[in-house]
Amino acid sequence: MNRATFLEELGRYIALDAAEEEMRARMHAFVAAHEDCFRRSLLIGHITSSCWIVDLPRGRALLTWHKRLNRWLQMGGHVELEDATLLDAALREAREESGLVRVRPVSPAIFDVDIHPIPARKDEPEHFHFDVRFLFEADPSEPLTVSAESREIAWVPLAEVVERNPDASMRRMVAKTAGR
Repeated sequence: MNRATFLEELGRYIALDAAEEEMRARMHAFVAAHEDCFRRSLLIGHITSSCWIVDLPRGRALLTWHKRLNRWLQMGGHVELEDATLLDAALREAREESGLVRVRPVSPAIFDVDIHPIPARKDEPEHFHFDVRFLFEADPSEPLTVSAESREIAWVPLAEVVERNPDASMRRMVAKTAGR
């Protein structure tokens, strides 16, 4: 991962609203202050990478029922050493968590940013995920596989995403998708 390149990308990113802009600025400051920002071993928080997967007509998003967090979310997770970029990490997560083979990024540009707390568990304290999200497309007719991290995965109409998860970040990604 190239921290300087990522800082440039964050500097160019235009947030949807004031709340997302505050998170973008906070993420930029975090990355600038922590050389190890991509490492899970940074216990106060770390950069993660997610994929907002939609169908070609942009009418549905692929969501996962996350076992540990017990709610519907986009797919994504931690950055691994083999990931050359955050986009590579998001693509790896998309494939691992859905079983999709033909999933593809719409653009290499950042789609959304979000910062959210992750509850403590026995081997790690509460910390923050500084999540960078990318927009992907996939064909809903391609078979899906539920990963060990999930209870279920489903193609959800955009109009129903917020019913399943009313968080501001989900509302924001739905609004960005509907506006494309």
